[in-house]
Amino acid sequence: MRGKQMLLLLALFLLLASSSFAANVTYDHRALVIDGKRRVLVSGSIHYPRSTPEMWPGLIQKSKDGGLEIIETYVFWNAHEPVRNQYNFEGRFDLVKFVKLVAAAGLYVHLRIGPYVCAEWNYGGFPLWLHFRPGIKFRTDNEPFKVEMKRFTAKIVDMMKQEKLYASQGGPIILSQIENEYGNIDSAYGPAAKTYINWAARMATSLHTGVPWVMCQQADAPDPIINTCNGFYCDQFTPNSINKPKMWTENWTGWFLSFGGAAPYRPVEDIAFAVARFYQLGGTFQNYYMYHGGTNFGHSTGGPFISTSYDYDAPLDEYGLIRQPKWGHLKDLHKAIKLCEEAMVTTEPTTTSAGQNLEVTVYKAGSGLCSAFLANTAVTDKTVNFRGKTYDLPAWSVSILPDCKNVVLNTAKINSMTVRPGFSRKSLKGNLDSSKTLGADWSWINEPVGISKDNAFLKSGLLEQINTTADQSDYLWYSLRVDVKDGDFSLQDGSQAVLHINSLGHALHVFINGKLTGSGRGSSDNPKVAVEIPVTLIAGNNRIDLLSLTVGLQNYGAFFDLTGAGITGPVKLQGRNGNTIDLSFRRWTYQIGLKGEESGLPNGKSSQWVSQPTLPKKQPMIWYKTSFDIPAGDNPIAIDFTGMGKGEAWVNGQSIGRYWPANVASSSGCTSSCNYRGTYNSKKCLKNCGKPSQSLYHLPRSWVQSTGNTLVLFEEIGGDPTQIAFATHQTATLCSHISESHPLPADMWPSHSKSDRKPNSVLSLECPLPNQVISSIKFASFGTPGGTCGDFTHGNCSSSKALSIVQKACIGSKSCNIEVSTNSFGNPCGGITKSLAVEASCT
Repeated sequence: MRGKQMLLLLALFLLLASSSFAANVTYDHRALVIDGKRRVLVSGSIHYPRSTPEMWPGLIQKSKDGGLEIIETYVFWNAHEPVRNQYNFEGRFDLVKFVKLVAAAGLYVHLRIGPYVCAEWNYGGFPLWLHFRPGIKFRTDNEPFKVEMKRFTAKIVDMMKQEKLYASQGGPIILSQIENEYGNIDSAYGPAAKTYINWAARMATSLHTGVPWVMCQQADAPDPIINTCNGFYCDQFTPNSINKPKMWTENWTGWFLSFGGAAPYRPVEDIAFAVARFYQLGGTFQNYYMYHGGTNFGHSTGGPFISTSYDYDAPLDEYGLIRQPKWGHLKDLHKAIKLCEEAMVTTEPTTTSAGQNLEVTVYKAGSGLCSAFLANTAVTDKTVNFRGKTYDLPAWSVSILPDCKNVVLNTAKINSMTVRPGFSRKSLKGNLDSSKTLGADWSWINEPVGISKDNAFLKSGLLEQINTTADQSDYLWYSLRVDVKDGDFSLQDGSQAVLHINSLGHALHVFINGKLTGSGRGSSDNPKVAVEIPVTLIAGNNRIDLLSLTVGLQNYGAFFDLTGAGITGPVKLQGRNGNTIDLSFRRWTYQIGLKGEESGLPNGKSSQWVSQPTLPKKQPMIWYKTSFDIPAGDNPIAIDFTGMGKGEAWVNGQSIGRYWPANVASSSGCTSSCNYRGTYNSKKCLKNCGKPSQSLYHLPRSWVQSTGNTLVLFEEIGGDPTQIAFATHQTATLCSHISESHPLPADMWPSHSKSDRKPNSVLSLECPLPNQVISSIKFASFGTPGGTCGDFTHGNCSSSKALSIVQKACIGSKSCNIEVSTNSFGNPCGGITKSLAVEASCT
C-alpha cells in the first residue's frame, strides 16, 4: 500500500512540473479575474495538519471530483513555530508539499495566513511563547505584536515565493488572507483597532505576492483588500466597495463538536439552497468550511472543550470518505452553476419579485446568453411563472436554468445516492464475541498523586494555570498540607467538611490524603468550575492535592489570550459547625505536568511497566500499555474508547488526541430528522443525545504497521481498557430514489462538459471503499415507491421486473448506473411520473 502511495506522490509531483497556472490574478466588481477572464469559482477548506500526508492526494482528488476548483487552508503558526525561531514544516506540517499536491491536481489555492486563525485550534493558532513577549498585546496597534506578526507572515510568503507557488510566478496560489474575523470583535479594542487593521493591510500588500489579499468579516477592510463574508448564509452580503467582488470565504457545512455536546449536522438541501442563493444574487466565489474537517491530533484542539474529531459534517468525513448524499448533491449543484458561468461573468444580474417569498434572477447578455435562478424562500411549496411557463418550486429551494428555459437542478431535490456507513468492531486481540480476556496483555504504571517531580516549586497563593505551565502540559498540581484539630470540624462525630473550589476551568480532580474524592468540569459554554465537595478529614495532618487541567485553550473572542485557566480561588474548607478556613493564600506546592510525561511513558519504552498481579480497572491516574496488530485491508481505522473515562492516547509514540467518552451529551435537544426548510443555526439539527460526545478516535493507517504496534493511555478518572476495540468501515448501505425525466438538451452543455454528461434519469450507486462491491439489493421498486432510506415501501404502481433488473446490473460490481425510464422497466402504470428507489449493501 505504501509503495502505491509513493508512486502516486511521484506521479503528482511530475504532473506539477508540467502544470500551468495563471500569471495574473486581479479582480473587478463582479469576480476574480484570472488571466484577463472573470471566473465563477467553487472552493473548499482542507486543513493539512488535520490529516496526514498520505491522505492528502486522495482528499484533494475527491475534492476535485466533487467540482471544487480551489482548496483553502489556514496556516497554523503554533504548529510551525512552537519555539520562537525554531520551525517545523515536516510531516503533517509540510505546507509546501500540501500546496504542491493541490497544484499537481490542477487546483488553485487560497492561503489564509492570518496568522490568527480561530479554527477551533488551540489558542487560535498563536504560539504560547508569543504571550510572554515583553509588552505584547494581541491583535491591536501594539508594536511587539506587529513585529512578530509581520515576521511570521513574511516567512510564509517568502517560503511560497522560493518555491514559485504564487500565481504571479506560475503557481497555484491565487488568494491570500490577512487577519481573520477581526470585524466581529474589533469594537472591544477601541480606536486602536482601526489603525491596526490598516497596518495589517499595508503590511500584507507590501510583501508583493502578486495576488489579491482578503479580510473576512471586515467591513472596513481598506483598499485594495477585499472584504468577504463568513456564515451559514451570505446571499445578502455586499462588499464595502462597488469595485470589489462578492465573496464568501466560509460557508459552514455543519458545525464543530464539543465534549459534552450532541453532534450538529446540516442538511445538504439547506447548504445547496444557500449556495445557489449566493450565486443567484451576484456572488462569484464561495468556499465550504469545511470540505474535509479531519482530526485534532495531539493537543491541537481549542475551544476549550472542542472534541478530537473535527468531522464538521463535511462532504468528506473525518476519515476522508465521501459523505453521501452531501458530496454528490453539491457536485450536481456545482455542475449546474458552472453551466451558468459564461452568462454570469458577462453581465449584471437582474432580480425581480415574482410574488411573496419568490425571486427571479436573470443573467442576460447582448450575445443572447441567458441563465436564470428561481428562488422560493418560503417554507411552503409554490409555483412561479417565468417567461410564459409555470415552474414548481419546493419550499426553501432554488431552481437553476442555464438557458432560461430548462431546470437542470433544484436544490431541494436530491438525485445522488445516500450512504449509511457500517462499522465492524473488534477488540485489540481478537473478536469482541470471544471470551478471551485482554487483562494479561496489558501492563500499567500508577501515576503518583500530587507532587512527584524534582522541579516542583512553592508559591504563596493560587496561580493562574496558563501563565504557569505555558501549555507544556494539560496538567497542573496544586498541593497543600493542612493540620486539622478535632474541634475545627467536629471530626469526632464522623461528620465531613466541605471543600469549596472556584476555578477558571476547565476541569479539576480533588484528592484528599491520596484518594480521589471528587471532580468538577466546565463546558464549552462556560469553562469555569465551581464545586463543593464533601471531604473526610482526619485529626492532624491532611494532604490536599488538586489536579487542574485544560482541554484546549481559548481560540476566539476579544482578548481571548487573557481568559486564563486553573484554580484561582477561593479555596475554602467549611465544617458542619460553621468553622471556615480560607486556604487560598497559603503556601502551595506546584508541579507542572505529570511524572509519566517527564519519564517518557507516551512512547511506551519505559522499564517501569508492570503486568502483575492483576490489571487495575476503574481506578484513577493510571498509565496503560498494550501491543496490537491492525485489522487487515485499507479501510480507515478508529479506536473505540467505550469503557474509558478521560485521558489521552498515543500510538507508536504519536498522540491521537484526548479521549473523553465519559462526557455524555444531554438527553434532550436531538431530533430523529431535520427539516431543512427555514433558517439554519448550529443548534437546529443535533444527533447522539444521551450518548458520549465522541467514542471513535481516528487512527491513521500510516502511523501503524501490520503488527507490533504500541498503544499507551493515560486514564485520569478510571476505566476498563479491556473494552477498547477497533472500529473499521466494513459495510455500507446505499440508497437512491430518482424520478424519471428527460436528458438535458445537447446545446445546453458546454463543449468541455459533454464528455461526462449523463441524463438526469440515471440512478447511480457506488460503494464508498476501494475494495467493496455491491453484495445485495435489499429493495428495488420502479413506479411510485415511498419511504426513506432503510424504510422504502412499494406504491400502488410497481414494476415486477425492478428487483431482478437492478440485481443483474449491480451485484458484484463496485458501481452501477441504471436508466430510470419505461425503456428499462416497462410501464407499470400510465399517465404519471414514475421513479426508481433502490437500497443496496456493499461488503
